[in-house]
Amino acid sequence: MGVIIVGLMTGAYLVSQGELAHVINNNPEHSKIMAAVFSFGLVAFGFLGMGPVTIAVDSYGPVTDNAQSVYELSTIEQIEGIEGELKRDFGFDANFDKAKDLLEENDSAGNTFKATAKPVLIGTAVVGATTMVFSIIFMLTDGLDSVAAVQKLSMLYPPFLLGLIAGGATIFWFSGASTQAVSTGAYRAVEFIKRNIKLDGVTKASIEDSKKVVAICTQYAQKGMFNIFLAVFFGTLACAFIEPFFFIGYLISIAIIGLYQAVFMANAGGAWDNAKKIVETELRAKGTPLHDAAVVGDTVGDPFKDTSSVAMNPIIKFTTLFGLLAVEMAVGLQTQGSTGVQYTLAAIFLLLNLVFVYRSFYGMRIESLNAD
Repeated sequence: MGVIIVGLMTGAYLVSQGELAHVINNNPEHSKIMAAVFSFGLVAFGFLGMGPVTIAVDSYGPVTDNAQSVYELSTIEQIEGIEGELKRDFGFDANFDKAKDLLEENDSAGNTFKATAKPVLIGTAVVGATTMVFSIIFMLTDGLDSVAAVQKLSMLYPPFLLGLIAGGATIFWFSGASTQAVSTGAYRAVEFIKRNIKLDGVTKASIEDSKKVVAICTQYAQKGMFNIFLAVFFGTLACAFIEPFFFIGYLISIAIIGLYQAVFMANAGGAWDNAKKIVETELRAKGTPLHDAAVVGDTVGDPFKDTSSVAMNPIIKFTTLFGLLAVEMAVGLQTQGSTGVQYTLAAIFLLLNLVFVYRSFYGMRIESLNAD
């Protein structure tokens, strides 16, 4: 997926460097840069134009997954005389073992579809972020006329380099924190089920117990979302107020590393889930140590493909769009000579960011609730 995005952007760049570049700006040096960024924006627009196809492909996975869940929850195999009823009303002999295998294989295809669609959505965020970052650069460099400001967009300028490192660290923190939230919520749900739901002699849990399990999952989803969002929010503000070119490096790093991290997590998660399907349907190895290992892998794969990789899209878009406003406020304070206020706000935002980063891990640890 990364190679495809690079190829599209390279093609757009080469086309943009022709005579049409002079339409954008009379200055030859500026026109080529501005035309290239405009062409990248058109690539992002093209990605967004694939929205209906991407949504259709991505929706196939949840449909197949839910079909399998509906079948299991129906407990149709345990209904007395159901085979004869199906034969009488619909004219076919029911083969429940084959039905389960087909649903498993269809779910496997859905996982592949989801892993294919998610990187396209991330691609729209990354290519779109490119144009947004340029708008910030354009503002900070006085339309690329300030040579001193343009020279700060270099690895030799320490704040810019530190911003690149901070952005990469943010992506991996987010991946770990979102996975931690899912794992803790799942553990708490299983713990409640083992302690309170007894299925001796019955095939279904009560509606009240089922609602409590849903409430536990919802609680931990909201708790994880609260910590992660506020950490991203205050982190964006802190980076913007620390130094504008530090923030540009931060945005560039988040976009690039976030793209490849999201593609990796979507593909790895789908592979782990499908490995479990192969063990169950092709190897017929349920209940074996191999199946146990595949299930453990799937508990990592599910948050990878369904949580962390998908959520990278709004993280990149929010950081870029909100950061554009934040860096304008920081530059405004600098222009007014209020650098003391600027750095004080940066320190406050950074402290709040670190508090919620801490909470996203240690506030969601499984061990912390064992005494309840």
